[in-house]
Formats: sequence, C-alpha cells, structure tokens
Amino acid sequence: MLTIQDAVNKIKILIENAIINGGVVEKNNLIRTQMPICLLHDATKASFINEGINPNFVAPAYGQHAGEKKLAGFFKYKDQDICFMPNNYNMHEEILNFNGILKGKKDSFGQQLTEHILSVNVRSQLSSTAKNFDTLYERTYAEALNLHLRCKKMVLGELYMIPVYEYDDILAKKNVVGFKNNRNISKHLEKYIYSFNAVNDRKTTHGEEYKYERVCLLIVDFNRPQPKIYNTNAELIADNLLSANTNAFIDNMNYTNFAKDLVKIYEQRFGTGRFI
Repeated sequence: MLTIQDAVNKIKILIENAIINGGVVEKNNLIRTQMPICLLHDATKASFINEGINPNFVAPAYGQHAGEKKLAGFFKYKDQDICFMPNNYNMHEEILNFNGILKGKKDSFGQQLTEHILSVNVRSQLSSTAKNFDTLYERTYAEALNLHLRCKKMVLGELYMIPVYEYDDILAKKNVVGFKNNRNISKHLEKYIYSFNAVNDRKTTHGEEYKYERVCLLIVDFNRPQPKIYNTNAELIADNLLSANTNAFIDNMNYTNFAKDLVKIYEQRFGTGRFI
C-alpha cells in the first residue's frame, strides 16, 4: 500500500513531468484532474488500514475515488473525502426537521449512523498559499462546524498539505522546473501552524464544534531530489524554516500519529471493534 512518502514522491514526479512536457498549462491541467490529491487520499486510507481498520469499511475503497459519502450536517450536505463506516449501524433515512436550508430534505444515512462515521477530509495547496489563505481556512473550520453542530460526538480529521516552496509558474511557462524564493518563509509557516493549531485537538463533545478531533498539517519540501516531510519543530528549525524561539508547534499535527490518534479518540468515544 502507498505510504505518505510514496505519495509525495509521486506528486513531485507528476508535477515536474507536466511542467517539462507542457509548461504551466499542463501543470494546472494535472492538478485539475485531481491525480495528485488522490495519491494523498490513498496514503491516508492505507495509514488507517494499518491501524486495524477493515478495508471493506473504507469509503471510497483504497485505490478508488468515486462514490464519496454525502453527509448531512446542520447547514448543508457535503461529500466526505474518506469515511470509515462502523459495523454496528445501518442507514436509516430521515427527514431533516431543524431550521435551515436543509429543512424538509432527506438524509439517507440518518443522524445516528452519521455521528458514528469517522470522517477524514484531505486537501492540498501547491500554489498561491498566501493569496487564497483566508478563503480556504474559513472553509476548513466551517466544514467541521457544519457536522459537529448536528453530530456532537462525530470524530473528524483533516489532512492539509502545503509546500515549503511553491513551484515557480514563470519558469514553468518556459518548461523549466523551479521554485519561488520566499524570504519570509518562517513567518509564512508560522501563520499556517498557528491557524491549524486553532482548529486542532477537539477534546469535548459539547463545545468547540469548529475544531477537528485531529488535524495533520503536512509540510513538504519538494525542492530536493526526494521530498521531505516535516513532522517536528526540531526538523523545521534545523533547516532554518522556523526560528529557534518560535511559539508555533507542529509536533501535535504531524502525519506520524494522525491515523493512530483518530482511531484512539474514536475508540474512547464509541468503543472498540467498530471497524473490524
């Protein structure tokens, strides 16, 4: 099965081959196909399967990317990138009766099953990481809020990949692979770390609905022969990407413990044996 290192290695190859063969247009077309993000999906699914989740309870299945589950929250329906379906609840259609735009609409899964699904969404941003930050960040916490307002105990995860250095589109137009030089990289990464820490580690089932039970901020340096994934502050500081006296910490948002932590939280909340 695909590891997270395998996934970022393949993403680098795909993007750089696209630039060499078709410039920035081909690179953007590749991203629109969702092939790079699907690699992250499969690596994430594999991590949960390695934690003991039966592959038959993963939706969409490992290696597949169609058939996402559309779950009803308080404000809207939303397709979930990855759902781990419990073995002790069945679908039970309900008519939603709370006030809002979904009032009177059908929920095919029902509130009880929805609340017992372990859901993980996966996002990546390979360019314009500063330009589009506010919109994407608002979307991130709004989606946790949407589900937690209706399903208080639901366990949610978010994996969000950002590059240390963005691919340079000016060079890409000439079919040349290169990276932008960000002189304020430390401040840039601190902004992301502070922001995602603010929506990480939801501990209560009756509050902090805007938070995820666990966030993984996947910081990757593609500007090297093999992409480097950063899992600790010590690694970032050693490569001069964070200052030694920073108050921004990624150690509790690393990929190493992402699946393990979410499975543990789920079992504490709902009991063991739900995905076997």
